[in-house]
Amino acid sequence: MTMHIGIVGCGNISDIYLTNLARLPGVAVTAVADIDPEAARAKGARHGVPALPVDALLARDDVDTVLNLTIPAAHAAVSLAALEAGKHVYTEKPLATSVEDGVRILELAEARGLRVGAAPDTILGAGVETAAELIRSGVVGEIVTGTATVLGRGMEHWHPNPGFFFQPGGGPVLDMGPYYVAALVTLLGPVRTVRATARIGRRERLVTAEGPMKGRTVAVEVPTSVNAVYTFDSGAHVTFLASWDVWAHSHVPIELHGTAASLRVPDPNFFGGIVQVADEGGAWRDIDTASKPYGRPNWPAEDPTRANWRGLGLADMAAAIAEGRPHRANGALALHTLRVMMATLQAAETDRVIAL
Repeated sequence: MTMHIGIVGCGNISDIYLTNLARLPGVAVTAVADIDPEAARAKGARHGVPALPVDALLARDDVDTVLNLTIPAAHAAVSLAALEAGKHVYTEKPLATSVEDGVRILELAEARGLRVGAAPDTILGAGVETAAELIRSGVVGEIVTGTATVLGRGMEHWHPNPGFFFQPGGGPVLDMGPYYVAALVTLLGPVRTVRATARIGRRERLVTAEGPMKGRTVAVEVPTSVNAVYTFDSGAHVTFLASWDVWAHSHVPIELHGTAASLRVPDPNFFGGIVQVADEGGAWRDIDTASKPYGRPNWPAEDPTRANWRGLGLADMAAAIAEGRPHRANGALALHTLRVMMATLQAAETDRVIAL
């Protein structure tokens, strides 16, 4: 059984999905659409699929699932329209830009008997999977504390049209936070409370990436540096640092400390990487995940250095529907991740502890 997929949104991220979905079992892309018809035509021509207006794609009988790759501000509207049209939905992160919209998406899907999946599906990759097994098997013991850090310069030096990253719905928490929060929740369980502080670094950003915006400035309307503390139901406390005001740093993506060992989890923006464990002896032991399922580097295509299997969560959702089982990159995880991120921003704005 093959799930037929219509893609709405033909921006930068669509290439890796189109590449991987042509390789993964049980899925086939039947059409693409974009608010910019030329973008859809160019992407369709490159990957050999028809380009359609959005409404026409939603009306097609040979589209079972809509893959929503629009900008975050449009995620809810497109997902709701797809569900109204009787299609399953798999969306890029975040699920929505408000908890209320996230709840509406899941409620409509349940009422229609449809599935909702959402990025990040990097939680299915060899990096997070290996770390999770080390925790489940007791190698690390009970997690007590840890850090998760996503720190960098921002998006204006590489993205051709980065304005939306600095508008409501953007910022490092909603843009990059899903990878880290979803990984932490997968490893440690649900978050109970959130504390946070935040500020805007530079009020304007000069775009230096090649493209139509090069040389122009964009106004910054959302916090670009956020420090948070997450308390999990398990009792673990993790400090989360997210910033686009950092020129260089020496932090690892995720480092967790348990009663039996310390654990380093590779970049949750990708699927593989080196997992590290240090126990009583204090020396880090490397576990290379390149030989594990979906740990092999495959991107960039011309010289693979990273495991980038985006679309794996959608393939799992297709298999789960066929087999009558839950899928893993699901709407409930996406909604909890969204609740954590919105609570982070609310805690910073109000200087209060937010209980989930």
